[in-house]
Amino acid sequence: MRIYPAIDLMGGKAVRLYKGQKEKVKVYGDPVEIASRFAEFVDKIHVVDLDGAFTGKPQNLDVVKEIIEETGLKVQVGGGFRSYESVAKAYEIGAENVIIGTKAFDLEFLERITDNFDGITVSLDARGGKIAVKGWLEESSLKVGEAYEMLREYVDRFIYTSIERDGTLTGIESIERFWKDEEFIYAGGVSSVDDVLKLRGVGFSGAIVGKALYESEVSLKELLEVLEC
Repeated sequence: MRIYPAIDLMGGKAVRLYKGQKEKVKVYGDPVEIASRFAEFVDKIHVVDLDGAFTGKPQNLDVVKEIIEETGLKVQVGGGFRSYESVAKAYEIGAENVIIGTKAFDLEFLERITDNFDGITVSLDARGGKIAVKGWLEESSLKVGEAYEMLREYVDRFIYTSIERDGTLTGIESIERFWKDEEFIYAGGVSSVDDVLKLRGVGFSGAIVGKALYESEVSLKELLEVLEC
């Protein structure tokens, strides 16, 4: 199981939101400096362009490029990738995975990008068991399991995000495995070693950890040491 430290970008700064609400933001500083600290322990991080998620077009790819060039880290990046050109640009600057949320349900688009790019990842962003789209601002009628079944024909890498837990430090959502052998990564509320061990027990292949690291609830070194046991 892998740990992916998270950097959320807004206005070029590293921030964290509470349950995805942009009015509830806390700024943590220079994303390149933070990424450099993460690079001491891991070789890959999770980056979300929040400005992109809210506007529908990536706004911080220059920062993502700087992170990649300055730290040598591999990056999976999401946030506003709703056009072929934006996906192509992310791969051009060196991203290893581009994360698609809202636009994943345009199957013609999804088929096109998965035919042309490796590592496309779909984020299943869930609130109350239903998929949320457009920067989590709108809730669809589609259940998470239904979305997974629809999309697994095209991708084999997913992120499951518990919106109600994101940025809360309240612990993970209780969830039973509904996927098969795809790579499945959890995000939302991870705040302890115990949370990570529970996720490994469920069968997640990775966990995204953000606020717990910034607020020193748990250390990256500690998480990695426990997973090696």
